[in-house]
Amino acid sequence: MNRSIQYWLVLVVFGVILLTATASRTPSKLTPADLDAMVATDIQDAVAELDSELVRRWKSAEVQPATAANNLTILRRLSLALHGTLPSIEEIRLFEADGRPDRLQHWTAAMLEDVRFSDYFAERLARGFVGVDQGQFLVFRRDRFSDWLQRQLRDHVPYDAIVRQMIQGEGVWTGKGEVNFLTSSYSNDEFDENILTARTTRAFLGQRIDCAQCHNHPFDDWTQAQFEGLTAHFGQVRLSLAGVSDDPEKDYKVLDSETLEDRIVEPAVPFNPEWSGNTGTRREQLARWVTHPENRRFERAIANRVWAFMFGRPYSDRPVDDLPNPEADDSLVALDILGKDFREHNYDLRRMVQVIAASSAFRMESSHPLDLQVEELQIQDFSVGSQEIESLSRQLEETRQNWAVFPLIRLRPEQVIGAMLQSNKVHTIDQNSHVITRTMRYFRERDFVDAFGDFGVDELQEHAGTIPQALLRMNGQFARELTELSPLSAPGRIMAVSSTLQMLVENSYLACLTRRPSQPELDYFVNLLNETNDKESVVQDLFWTLFNSPEFSWNH
Repeated sequence: MNRSIQYWLVLVVFGVILLTATASRTPSKLTPADLDAMVATDIQDAVAELDSELVRRWKSAEVQPATAANNLTILRRLSLALHGTLPSIEEIRLFEADGRPDRLQHWTAAMLEDVRFSDYFAERLARGFVGVDQGQFLVFRRDRFSDWLQRQLRDHVPYDAIVRQMIQGEGVWTGKGEVNFLTSSYSNDEFDENILTARTTRAFLGQRIDCAQCHNHPFDDWTQAQFEGLTAHFGQVRLSLAGVSDDPEKDYKVLDSETLEDRIVEPAVPFNPEWSGNTGTRREQLARWVTHPENRRFERAIANRVWAFMFGRPYSDRPVDDLPNPEADDSLVALDILGKDFREHNYDLRRMVQVIAASSAFRMESSHPLDLQVEELQIQDFSVGSQEIESLSRQLEETRQNWAVFPLIRLRPEQVIGAMLQSNKVHTIDQNSHVITRTMRYFRERDFVDAFGDFGVDELQEHAGTIPQALLRMNGQFARELTELSPLSAPGRIMAVSSTLQMLVENSYLACLTRRPSQPELDYFVNLLNETNDKESVVQDLFWTLFNSPEFSWNH
């Protein structure tokens, strides 16, 4: 059988399976009244307190914040952060037709109720919870874990309850998706309790204590005894035909480095043991301790992670899972503000997103007047302006470190291909799209991410772009297919319905960059179109150029 025919047969079969699997979770379309009811109308105090803390930082560092960004720029940021793609032209038109003064807040709430949010955020969270490796397939199903996490988010399950289910889960991993948090550490016919402890503290407490497995932490207060005490909570986990459970008769033992004999370790926590309580299994007690309302590490960790999802980098200048101890560092007041509001409102992740999205940090420009000053000096004689350039560059870095300008961050691989695929369609690609459209998106995203490279659990660290990545966007099959003119593609549709050349160029920019062209850009492409009889080629080249512009592949 011809290979192309085989491909399309697989595509159709997979599409039917996908349609069947997603039909039951596609929600009915929410009415405007439904969405209005979901807007958090009482976030003003939290936003004001967060903004006041940012102003305090700016004054302390003697930096000036950037000006406010325009609404389309903020809409693009929201779409990338919450859905992993750009807003469609359809969404842009609806947004611009919305005359409400607080439309951004309403649109944030609507995007949070879209299935695309729960699907995308679940995948982002899953990276920190179970990593990206597929592990030992027979006892670990990452797809089941992601599906379970998506359902929790769709059903508005409080975050602390989600975490407790992961730590204390029991049952078969194929039926109880949360159990895969535990089985992700299963290898060589046994659980690796050390991995579970390291993953628990990293993911849920924002603390790296891995090295305390073998010795006291060299730079922090964590000790080997504390690591062992935490690990003992997982020491009774066992796997049987009934799935994951606890063996209450089992002791947790470690090899004593001095006596070279096994010694029993009792479960213990490094601080506030009263949070654990005295009832339930060891893992249930650990889950209570981790998620206790007074455990500031718990709320700080998720606030820092959600901030990183929204901005592309954590609030702290350290890795997202390596926050300073609350007692040792008072520089993260903003995370405490978010954490307090989070705790007081039933650990609602959507509310935390709404507070961050309404903050001045999220709604400011990604460019700063200092950028222009440095650029102008660099054009001049370098020997004359070098000292001034160095001074301005230091000021600019201080401005960035203190969140006085929105950070420029490279898009993640799935955001790049998600943006390219959406730019190729006028209508929104979502759970209500045709099954063939969704199926093709699935395959294209998977293939593109494999070819582009996936940063895995280190996704929130800064990464430089590579030449192969740039060539993939410039010359890859995806770029060629997505710039072709057809009755179903954005280039073809835009060319067919745009009544003037100016509208054609404007619509192309809106589709790819979520903005209208500047006057010089508009003049250039309108003149180019006027001077040729082959307008189709110019439109294809325009889309190719926009796909490969730095502006397209960066969050700004």
